[in-house]
Amino acid sequence: MGVPAISIPSNITTITATSGSSPRSFDSTLKSLSKSGKLDEALQLIIDSKNRNQFKLDSCNSFLHACISAKSLRHGLKFYNHLPNNLLKDPFLKSKFITLFSVCGKIDEARRIFEQGFGIEDLPESVWVAMGIGYLRNGHFNEALLIYVEMIFHGVYPGNFAFSVALKACSELLESRIGKAVHAQIIKAESEPDQVVYNALMRLYTECGFFEDELQVFEEMPERNVVSWNSKIAGLIKKDRVFEAFETFRRMQRDGVSFSWVSFTSILPICAQVTSVYSGKEIHAQIFKSNKTPDVLVLNAVMDMYAKCGEIKYCRRVFDGMNYKDLTSWNTMLNGYAVNGKIEEALVLFDEMVGFGIQPDGVTFVILLSGCSHTGLVLQGQTLFERMITEFGIAPNLDQYACLVDLLGRAGKIEEAVQVVKTMPVKPSGSIWGSLLNACRLHGYVPLAEVIAKELFLLEPENSGNYVMLSNTYAKAGMWKEVNMVREMMEKKGIKKETGCSWIQIRNRVHTFVAGGGFEFRNSDEYKKVESRLMRALEKSGYEPDTGVVLHDVGEEVKVDWVCGHSERLATIYGLIHCGSGMPLRITKNLRVCADCHAWMKFVSKVTRRKIILRDTNRFHHFDNGSCSCKDYW
Repeated sequence: MGVPAISIPSNITTITATSGSSPRSFDSTLKSLSKSGKLDEALQLIIDSKNRNQFKLDSCNSFLHACISAKSLRHGLKFYNHLPNNLLKDPFLKSKFITLFSVCGKIDEARRIFEQGFGIEDLPESVWVAMGIGYLRNGHFNEALLIYVEMIFHGVYPGNFAFSVALKACSELLESRIGKAVHAQIIKAESEPDQVVYNALMRLYTECGFFEDELQVFEEMPERNVVSWNSKIAGLIKKDRVFEAFETFRRMQRDGVSFSWVSFTSILPICAQVTSVYSGKEIHAQIFKSNKTPDVLVLNAVMDMYAKCGEIKYCRRVFDGMNYKDLTSWNTMLNGYAVNGKIEEALVLFDEMVGFGIQPDGVTFVILLSGCSHTGLVLQGQTLFERMITEFGIAPNLDQYACLVDLLGRAGKIEEAVQVVKTMPVKPSGSIWGSLLNACRLHGYVPLAEVIAKELFLLEPENSGNYVMLSNTYAKAGMWKEVNMVREMMEKKGIKKETGCSWIQIRNRVHTFVAGGGFEFRNSDEYKKVESRLMRALEKSGYEPDTGVVLHDVGEEVKVDWVCGHSERLATIYGLIHCGSGMPLRITKNLRVCADCHAWMKFVSKVTRRKIILRDTNRFHHFDNGSCSCKDYW
């Protein structure tokens, strides 16, 4: 291999080893310089050496290790040309050179080193593994897998390192068939697989969608490290089994496993998803007590957890205490304000952000525009949209256009919203048509809703929400024949309306309630006692059920019963029974809260003197003393 001459800078002190230098002094000096990172001096020592036979494997390894750490191909190439042939053929040094070239991104040169010296069939496993890792490192996953197959073909028995290479390549390529074949080889191997192999198997099955196989590998592991636990939690999250993921984290705690930052950044979003602020605070305390300084990713996850649990004050405390904030930190704080009904504070923070020289991105404007939309700040939202284009040079994409259409539509400016859709430079997405359809539902534009629904049924034929919105638009207008027509259409297509579901955390347990369900709880003496007493107090305060939210052609008594069975009400009454006096109730719902439940919760907060924090699909509702943070605009 031809190597250009390396000129040593004149200001570098050189150490000359003459032909009379003892091998021991040469070897020890070379190792000392290498470990100190003085590669120029170490290289000069090698070049000046008159006797190449004094090169020892140990000192050569030290120098190459230093080259790899510094990613210095220049020193490594020069060293390669000064090595005697007997050392060039040494498998250990061959592996090191392959690693050096691959670390420096020279994968073709690494392959040439791999093939030089003696026949491939004589190479030990370590050299094959080094080449496989080199391919993985440079994103050549097919080649890494072929290296493993070629190694087997040449009769080299694979060990744990080789198994790990093959499994990693299969994970990246989603090659479950070959991955299972490698798993079979691991089972038949004489030596016990190590944790790295077990973790690689778990990742393979997670990536390829064989989740039950991943769980089986996890349970069969003789020992589990933090990577194993993190992999299981990640797999559960990927399958949307959030409560199991949370329980796995609890089990991890009970087993005394030391956490990594990955553990926290995986589980904190789960706390946010199920509004488990108490568990989130516990995790925050663990982070705070840790000897290590949390990085910005962890602190952003803590902020996001507090924001999505309705604890905006705690979110701001974390934000203010951060030594370094990236754009995600600012966006997380802005989003926290926006979804919690504090859009004015978000707009002030945005001005501070710009004042600090932080360049906003498209996500920033989606957050602010959405916040303006859900609080009726039409003029401020339109101004932000214009500033995004003219001041910050961001071309609006479908997400920002959807927010603008939603902003205008919610405020009843349907014609302006339609004009935006007509003049957009890009084809409208399902979310944009959906925003228009929702505006028609809110303001009773039935003919336009029918036109928009046809577009949506073509774009998103399986989206049940579009059918439900059209049905609700008809129902609000008393067009029951058309309501039945939509329901029949859904039935023929096998499309089912998503069932309303709410959950509340009491101590360390999350309790889930389904609309129309909870019969055991609703028939219990404690429920009947509290519900009866509560209804008397509510009626005395002026509450009357709004049966207009029941979009079915049934009698008034049935409508009242259906409204009382909404999931957020069941969760609220359960919280009143089981939470300590004066404690706020935190409830999450998978759908938008209806107008009657919204009014009901305002009255409940007044007569019980409780704060109720309800998160639906749109935003947070902070009920306190008979009023809501959304100001009845949502």
